Amino acid sequence: MPKLGKAGSLQSRQAIVHSLVHSESWAIDLSWDIIARFGKQESMPREFFDDFVRVAQDEGRHFTLLAARLEELGSYYGALPAHDGLWDSAVATSKDLFARLAVEHCVHGKVIYPEEITHCAAGVKWFKYLCSRSRGGEESDDEVINKFHEVVRSYFRGPLKPPFNESARRAAGFGPQWYKPLAVKDFTQ
Repeated sequence: MPKLGKAGSLQSRQAIVHSLVHSESWAIDLSWDIIARFGKQESMPREFFDDFVRVAQDEGRHFTLLAARLEELGSYYGALPAHDGLWDSAVATSKDLFARLAVEHCVHGKVIYPEEITHCAAGVKWFKYLCSRSRGGEESDDEVINKFHEVVRSYFRGPLKPPFNESARRAAGFGPQWYKPLAVKDFTQ
């Protein structure tokens, strides 16, 4: 992939906005995919479907706004090459709802105000739900966080990359104990 630059030139701004539009496009697909792939299969409650329909709607709005901005910059979606990191992660997590929630909604979730907080919060909420359901009741925060670390280490290559928007992540329901231990090159604890 070409470098995005620092938005100092029109070409760099186009590349950055194009990359964001592309991420939103995948986010729309992934919102519907989590519903179709896991909703019935995992016997998820109605609220799960509602949450991810709202996420898909939000991502669609983000896509539309960013695509319009890209056109204002004299380009269009599809004019530049784009990465497939989100989709590669989706393929890797396609058989495991724990992994999909942890990687796509918590690790890849960049927490941009305000709607991204609710998207990450949905990932955290349903990850905790699955932990509780799999153990037949409530799990301690430490058990849930340990499960999160285990899943991320299994499905995400390399350490998480700071900086982290700690206040936004905390608002989404996961504090630094969830992700900071995963931001080091050596994952052993």
